[in-house]
Amino acid sequence: MNILVNGKSEAVEGGSTVKSVLDAKDLDPALVSVEHNGKILEKSDLGGAVLAEGDELEILFFMGGGRN
Repeated sequence: MNILVNGKSEAVEGGSTVKSVLDAKDLDPALVSVEHNGKILEKSDLGGAVLAEGDELEILFFMGGGRN
């Protein structure tokens, strides 16, 4: 099935979860926030959020830095 990840179409297996998408991308859930169809997910919900055809994910990365 196809979903949108950060605005780009990606094919994933039926029954995939948000956590399985992060795992496939080798992303540590502790280092990102995920919005699923417009709702920010709690870290504890990533494994239970089952994806459906046409779902949209936005994966937001934490960044450090700035001026001293």
